[in-house]
Amino acid sequence: MILVTGGAGFIGSHLVEFLLKKGNSIKILDNLVSGKSENLAEGVEFVNEDICKESIGDVFSEVETVFHLAADPDVRSSVKNPSVSFKINIDGSFNVLEASRRAGVKNFIFASSGGTVYGDTSEPVTEKHPLRPISPYGASKAAFEMYLSAYAHAYGMNCSALRLGNVIGPRSEHGVIWDFFWKLRKNPDELEILGNGLQEKSYIHVDDVVSAFDFAWRRTKKFEAYNVASEGTLTVKQIAELVSEELGLHPKFRFTGGERGWTGDVKKSVMDMSKIKGLGWNPKYSQEEAVRKYVHSLIENY
Repeated sequence: MILVTGGAGFIGSHLVEFLLKKGNSIKILDNLVSGKSENLAEGVEFVNEDICKESIGDVFSEVETVFHLAADPDVRSSVKNPSVSFKINIDGSFNVLEASRRAGVKNFIFASSGGTVYGDTSEPVTEKHPLRPISPYGASKAAFEMYLSAYAHAYGMNCSALRLGNVIGPRSEHGVIWDFFWKLRKNPDELEILGNGLQEKSYIHVDDVVSAFDFAWRRTKKFEAYNVASEGTLTVKQIAELVSEELGLHPKFRFTGGERGWTGDVKKSVMDMSKIKGLGWNPKYSQEEAVRKYVHSLIENY
């Protein structure tokens, strides 16, 4: 039995569908705060509960593998209210990990964040690069990775942390592309861009992410971290140009100024994917293809 926390959310629901196609038995734990009931796959056991409650221990009965995706996902709001990230992403995640240990779970796979745990990076970084988060969200992800390492060595669990780039695709309702799409729907003549538009990050399609989860799960012994993103980066300005092009618009760009879009925003994040590629994983879509596919799905659904 596989348990997916956050299985009604953006990435989690895609992961559940992928695992079901592989013939796995799935259980979902989600409180439906950011997840949606319409994202729940048919024929899957669903438990509507908060990961911060110790009573979730019963959910882990007969579970062999846990994919932990439940989290407070908002980097920007974590700066304004850091206690929320701490409570959910550290306290709640620890609750899931401890319940897993007590239930005898063998494999624990965690959705971390390469775009925030490393902080600003000028060159592609490997998993050996120091973790220097600049937001409470990034700090919460980095902190929980340390617990995974400890539990893997102390209790014999196989734990992996996937340090994800900016994941995009159907069902995602946050992030710069979502923001640009709705701003242009409201005003097709002008687009506000936070910062100077030169922030560089890696974008990856959700289909590629779930395949990476599958690779990591089947190959990790003790504790391993993996960078999961597409090659290279796109600037925020390039994203704005791609979104505008897909919408058939030619808006005037208005930049708010500064090197960051907001406090805690990473100026540049570049990751080296040699480690997971060495296992045989490669992204199916380029960054530009991933952006265009996501915008197409927004056009089709809204």
